[in-house]
Amino acid sequence: MFYALLAPLTATAIHAMFFQRGVIPPIIAVAAGWCAALLLLKRLKLSVQRRALGRVVVPQEADFVLSPSTAQRVLVEVYRAVDDPRRFVLFNRVVHGLSNLRNLGRVTDVDEILRGQAEQDEAALETSYGVVRGLIWAIPTLGFIGTVLGLSDAIGGFGLVLGAAEDIDALTTSLRGVTEGLATAFDTTLAALVAAVMLHIVYTLLYKAELEHLDDCAEYCQRHIINRLRLTPYDEPTP
Repeated sequence: MFYALLAPLTATAIHAMFFQRGVIPPIIAVAAGWCAALLLLKRLKLSVQRRALGRVVVPQEADFVLSPSTAQRVLVEVYRAVDDPRRFVLFNRVVHGLSNLRNLGRVTDVDEILRGQAEQDEAALETSYGVVRGLIWAIPTLGFIGTVLGLSDAIGGFGLVLGAAEDIDALTTSLRGVTEGLATAFDTTLAALVAAVMLHIVYTLLYKAELEHLDDCAEYCQRHIINRLRLTPYDEPTP
């Protein structure tokens, strides 16, 4: 799509940058497009994940308490809200914590279980950005490779300039090769740095938004799960 938009702009500098500067600019465009697509998909997924925060699956009656005997009621509400709770960070935490409460019957362990799940979610978030970070790192490197190739062509062209010093036409042709090499060197670096800076800004903002979402999930669990936990007389261990 990027190249289709640039194709009609034949008289512009950006057209020359991506169509006349060798193989490196297309590779930069592919890497940047891949990274942008991953960031867009993650942003869409985050918007879906945040909708879960608006669903309160714990009954709001003042006298309702969470215990091993009432955990199943909340789990039923979770599965009514979504088909697969494991696809949602928030509901996955709730199901994980309440399933252990229902099966083990220890109210005091729920807080620790939810904290452990929160740590796993943070680790999964870090892992999910591995490809994005790699591409953002690779794009400037590709620009530097283009710079080296362009300078190499320009320096090689100087030999032709010196050899054609007595022939004006040959000198003009040789100088054109030198300037094209320099143009390749600077244009590839410019394209790579601009793409890397823009993608890094988007990545930083999105990563911050995902961390805030994890914090909101922790707050939700604290308010609707942890604060509702009670050990009812029916759940107390018999002597």
